[in-house]
Amino acid sequence: MPFQKTIKSEIALSGVGIHTGKRINIRLIPAQRDTGIIFYRTDKGLQIKAKLPFVIDTSFATTIGIDGVKVRTVEHLLATLYVFGITNLIIEIDGSEIPVMDGSAQDFVKLIMKTGIAKQGKTIPTLKITKPCIYEESRSRIVARPHKGFRITYKIFYEHPLILAQSLSIEINEQNFLKEIAPARTFGFLKDIQYLLQNGFARGGSLENALVLDEKGVVGGKLRFKDEFVRHKILDAIGDLSLLGYPVQGHFIIEKGGHTAHINFLKHLVESDCYELEEEPYFNFYLSVQTI
Repeated sequence: MPFQKTIKSEIALSGVGIHTGKRINIRLIPAQRDTGIIFYRTDKGLQIKAKLPFVIDTSFATTIGIDGVKVRTVEHLLATLYVFGITNLIIEIDGSEIPVMDGSAQDFVKLIMKTGIAKQGKTIPTLKITKPCIYEESRSRIVARPHKGFRITYKIFYEHPLILAQSLSIEINEQNFLKEIAPARTFGFLKDIQYLLQNGFARGGSLENALVLDEKGVVGGKLRFKDEFVRHKILDAIGDLSLLGYPVQGHFIIEKGGHTAHINFLKHLVESDCYELEEEPYFNFYLSVQTI
């Protein structure tokens, strides 16, 4: 079993929320073992655990919340924490959304690498997929299979000449994440902007923090990878899978997924007999989680 970890010193950063358009300040604060990942809304005086039962919305981002208080767009930061093995952290935030930074996880990676990671003297169980678990909804299909490591195979299709069908299968570890996944940016389509704005989304979106596509290609920028779109989907999936609350061992095959499909799959998984833990059963833990 891996050891629990936190960061060596505090990290402060600020930026714009891609959906709210508001300037937000956050602080990442080292936490004692067995704390977990906690978001603390300093403007509301309320804590929210980064756990599956606290997911309240999956529209264009993953949102966690309780008692009417929420934190949106948690997936990029959570993916970074997961890959570094950080299990205990207090995230103070003075607004309702994690800053989007440049649309990828690169800034979070750089800050955590700069401050360093502290191993704590207690282990954490690994959630191991023991037999295939299949989930299907609408056009999405997700399968988890036993695997000695943590691998994601992602397949997407968009009717756009720059995307069409893209797929990538990659072992998720620190080296691969830093090089192949963390730099991949969120993306959207110019034709959808009006709808998004009218419905309270993308108010902070710009060419500085997202890949925007018109009918032919990227508006005002260049791709970091030819298949940057599917790589970003993998980034999102890592962040969503981290909401299980444990390191994961398995191969996840995702076809035409998204935040809603990811979260619905996880709910299906924890109610199945397709996994095991080395300590207490996850299902009991899932039912008993509470806000600190």
